[in-house]
Amino acid sequence: MTGKTLVHPDGRTVTLLDSGTDDQGDYLLVQHTIVKQGPMNGPHWHPVLQETFTVQEGLMRFVINGEETIIEQGGQARILPTQIHQFCNVSTDRLVALHEIRPPGQHWNMFELVHKLECEGKLNNKGIPSNPLWLGAAWRVMDGYLAGPPRILQTAVLGGLARLADLLKYRV
Repeated sequence: MTGKTLVHPDGRTVTLLDSGTDDQGDYLLVQHTIVKQGPMNGPHWHPVLQETFTVQEGLMRFVINGEETIIEQGGQARILPTQIHQFCNVSTDRLVALHEIRPPGQHWNMFELVHKLECEGKLNNKGIPSNPLWLGAAWRVMDGYLAGPPRILQTAVLGGLARLADLLKYRV
């Protein structure tokens, strides 16, 4: 599967560069190429995952636990477990960034699901699945929680939708 590229309708891509295990454990390495300015996700956090972004081209804005920073070419941002984070493309042109996820969890499945839903026109203008069952399926593979709503509420509501989506075979 290494080398697989997901091409979104707006031209952005996610390419699986590598995955495996090294002396630091299991990892996933992807490259994002983003062609439009703006947010790449909403504020969220992961209980276990650590993410490291290396900007190869352009500028990327991060808000991590309320602190904003701009990373330019060659710079890195590291997000530790439980840190609330969001990132945006603030480049005048395209953004190219390496994204390392440790452990990888379901992240590649998340990228594939978002790609599928977007290509099929099943996301609203904010990139959120319109169908609640697809929302549950997406929540399951994000390996984390949205900032704001209590974790227990997300687990009950979105986790319930995820279980129902699973039963009804809502998958990539």
